[in-house]
Amino acid sequence: MIKNTLILALAISVAACQDEPEATKSAQMPAKANTVEDAKTKPVPSAFNPAGNYVSGEYHKRDQGYDWMAVQVSQSGPEQINVSIRSRIDRKRPTCTYTDTAQRLSDTRYKAETQGTAILFDFNEQGIEINTEQPEAEGMLNFFCSGGGSIKGGYSKLSEPLDNSQLDQSIFNKTMVLQGIGFNVTSFKGEGENRLTIAPFGLSISNEAVSHGINGRVVGAEIEDLNSDGSPELLVFTQSDGSGSYGEVIGYSVNNKKSMSQIYFQPVTEQPKISAGYMGHDEFAIVETSLVQRFPVYGESDTNAGQTKKMRQVQYKLVDGEATRRFVIDKVVELDLPQ
Repeated sequence: MIKNTLILALAISVAACQDEPEATKSAQMPAKANTVEDAKTKPVPSAFNPAGNYVSGEYHKRDQGYDWMAVQVSQSGPEQINVSIRSRIDRKRPTCTYTDTAQRLSDTRYKAETQGTAILFDFNEQGIEINTEQPEAEGMLNFFCSGGGSIKGGYSKLSEPLDNSQLDQSIFNKTMVLQGIGFNVTSFKGEGENRLTIAPFGLSISNEAVSHGINGRVVGAEIEDLNSDGSPELLVFTQSDGSGSYGEVIGYSVNNKKSMSQIYFQPVTEQPKISAGYMGHDEFAIVETSLVQRFPVYGESDTNAGQTKKMRQVQYKLVDGEATRRFVIDKVVELDLPQ
């Protein structure tokens, strides 16, 4: 599954990658540029912070029984944000539910890909506008809602704390289907740790849900047939709380469409080949049939919150192990960041 058609933009613009074979270039992380011309322009640090809570107009009439929606936006990396859309749930089942990661195109525009459709998030000081890149595809925005609703439209930014007493309390909720097999991925805030639940459907032997305690929050989930065996893999990306924002991958591989088993992903800190200068702030994506991870590389005197000069990009392949499938490093690339 190719989520972004121009995922090469960042890598092509970096001289360190110019001498690599085509196979390496094909597995670069999604970049913020969405045209070839954009890729020629050096990215600049964003002067606009999109993080915050945004609400539909009905929010201010919530005490009168009106249905309403909230868009909660948080920064998950230098070039991406998490977007969570939830609706009122206290009087009926939630009308709309959406969770995804969006890549930065400019200071005020971000883009997410869902089932081949590009969803745009346009920000300004007053609020956010949600639409599709192609007008004829805007029907996709109804996919996340019941009863004919849609996440399309404008939402105003709140200056005061969000009243979430009526709101769907799931902090992540996403359903994905591939090759006739699907997964519902949900996460709720818990005491001491958050809880992740993965509920498969379509498996011929066992569709039993699995649950994990996680340190932090889910920031994304993707599905793809990574080993090209006719059955999909599910990857859930998490990020720890705090300044480090350390990433983790929780993955499951489907066995001949009958059952699923967990994939082993070794933490960066346990891999000497890539751990030097690592201080978190991971970003993950599936590119073609590879898992790609990238993170800033820090010097000995650098602070965790400071700017760095390099980004390390690691490409993993899924292989069969003795007891379970696991990810192994395939390629490592050092990317120079513009200063």
